[in-house]
Amino acid sequence: MRFCPLALAILAPLIAVATLSAAPSFAADSATVFMYHRFGESKYAATNIRIDQFEAHLTEIATGGYNVAPLPDIIAAFESGRALPERTVALTIDDAFLSVYTEAWPRLKAAGVPFTIFVATDPVDGGQRGYMSWDQIRELARAGVTIGSQTASHPHMPELGADRNIAELDKSNRRFVQELGAPPSLFAYPFGEYSLAVRESVAAAGFAAAFGQHSGVAYAGHDRFTLPRFALNETFGSLVRFKLAANALPLPVGEITPADTFIGHNPPQFGFTVDPGVAGLDNLACYARHESGPAHIERLGERRFEVRMGAPFPDRRGRVNCTVPTSDGRWRWFGMQFVVPQGDAPATP
Repeated sequence: MRFCPLALAILAPLIAVATLSAAPSFAADSATVFMYHRFGESKYAATNIRIDQFEAHLTEIATGGYNVAPLPDIIAAFESGRALPERTVALTIDDAFLSVYTEAWPRLKAAGVPFTIFVATDPVDGGQRGYMSWDQIRELARAGVTIGSQTASHPHMPELGADRNIAELDKSNRRFVQELGAPPSLFAYPFGEYSLAVRESVAAAGFAAAFGQHSGVAYAGHDRFTLPRFALNETFGSLVRFKLAANALPLPVGEITPADTFIGHNPPQFGFTVDPGVAGLDNLACYARHESGPAHIERLGERRFEVRMGAPFPDRRGRVNCTVPTSDGRWRWFGMQFVVPQGDAPATP
């Protein structure tokens, strides 16, 4: 599908209305955050969204009754206790690839859709092929786009020591100050990977919130430094999935085990306790990305669940998604991404 400025210009007032005033009349304390990387770069299908898929998402946003909000506004609402309109969504983009500027930005600007871009500063500083320049990033910032951080070199942070991670954050923040005048307030973990130690370093660096790449719905009671996002690419970027995620609700949980997502046992002995007030738990199901069927779940009492996977994660990252259907056809969603220490992926239980 070719970019049609006229079509998006027609959609822009619809999106503005949805953003400002036409969301459903009752309030919520949650938001679905989407994550993109590349646009129209099918050579990199795992991180790319096709242009026809992306334009279908923008059309759905314009016509589906969503509240499209800047990510900082959502975090501020969580912190203050201010209610958000039902079906609030936010768009984020990782890595500052050039196609963000050439393909996504014209469409988003024409449609009036706010978004956040998370930037790793070293590729930009080095003029790396296929990445945006600081001049282009400044243009977006002047237009109101939120600029977030993704470190300097985009490393696998859980495998670095605290000193290296602090140096990464300090270096990138200095570059943001030099190029944009201020450090970012929002952070995205490279590859979605974090650990307890990494989380502590990011929080200590002064960020207001940090995001992974695990599926789920962000909500006011969620830890601000392990917030979820739904990743969209060619395989997982259909309009059906977009609508499913945009209409999802949080599945609030606590007492998560293991406490650290940087695991020492593969597969982990994964468990959680669902918060009071969530109905329909007889229908809870969990799926590990590397297994074809649902994981075995042991229910301990009314709200405690232990998830038992049949095989170890085969590579450095493993994801588990747990869902509960609601009476009105929506889904409550909770996801986790685990990081396997390099070299330990084939370990057995």
